[in-house]
Amino acid sequence: MTDTTVETVEKEVKQKHKRGEMITVCSAKGGVGRTTMTVNLAVALCKKNIKVGILDGNFMFGDVGLAMDLQAAFTVKDVIEDIEELDEVSLSSYFSRHESGVKILAAPDRPEYSELVTKDNVSKILDLMLTQLDYVIVDTGVGLQDQTLSLIEKADQVLMLTNLEMATLKNTKLMLETLETLDLRDKVTTVINRSTMESVINASDVPDILEDYQPYYIPNDFQIASQSLNIGIPFVINQRKTELAKAVYKMAEQLTSRREIKVYESEEPSFLSKLFQKSKRSKEGTN
Repeated sequence: MTDTTVETVEKEVKQKHKRGEMITVCSAKGGVGRTTMTVNLAVALCKKNIKVGILDGNFMFGDVGLAMDLQAAFTVKDVIEDIEELDEVSLSSYFSRHESGVKILAAPDRPEYSELVTKDNVSKILDLMLTQLDYVIVDTGVGLQDQTLSLIEKADQVLMLTNLEMATLKNTKLMLETLETLDLRDKVTTVINRSTMESVINASDVPDILEDYQPYYIPNDFQIASQSLNIGIPFVINQRKTELAKAVYKMAEQLTSRREIKVYESEEPSFLSKLFQKSKRSKEGTN
């Protein structure tokens, strides 16, 4: 095997390792901050000079565009209409670009168009997004609808948002138990949103309730979070010195650290590389 052939193979192997990471954001109950978390986490990651995209996976009532004050020229519906000819270049033309650098693929602008979205179509779209972005964050609908479940199955990591309300915790526990049954629980990390809110349940009790002992904690600042959503400016941009923004930046830092460790561990010399090096040393030893 020639040096050139080995270099080509090694290049292909490294390119496979460079596939982006998909993070699905979900919840068992509405109103817990999925979309707000999605857009703020995406912007926080982008601030680290990381290529980040968002797929609005709440295909019936997506609000990512609203949360980022974007009027999307194209949506998932338009992409699906071009799905047979779709490649990385053509997909890029459908993105809306936020001023932070985050690229967004918006949900359809009419609820009835969500019926056009199939698991296979979304899978192809995500695969193409992951070849050109370091992170793809996917917002979802509430609970375990078929479309949401397929996004959880495909994800590398799943962030399950909850809070200290009894009904939310009850539903979250049930959803986690269902994912356990489906062998998907290991990729899920809970995010305790509004963790400092007044409640009969303390944030410190939640890990035992949900049996997740390394959750993310996001403090309560309902006014800032609500204002952020209403004016379409992620709070990590204009309120970055608040405890709320600092918590999201900390989460982004931890997520990227995990990613770097994972990539580092996977970048071992390939079998072909080892074989070539061994052959090369043998030849050098006989000369």
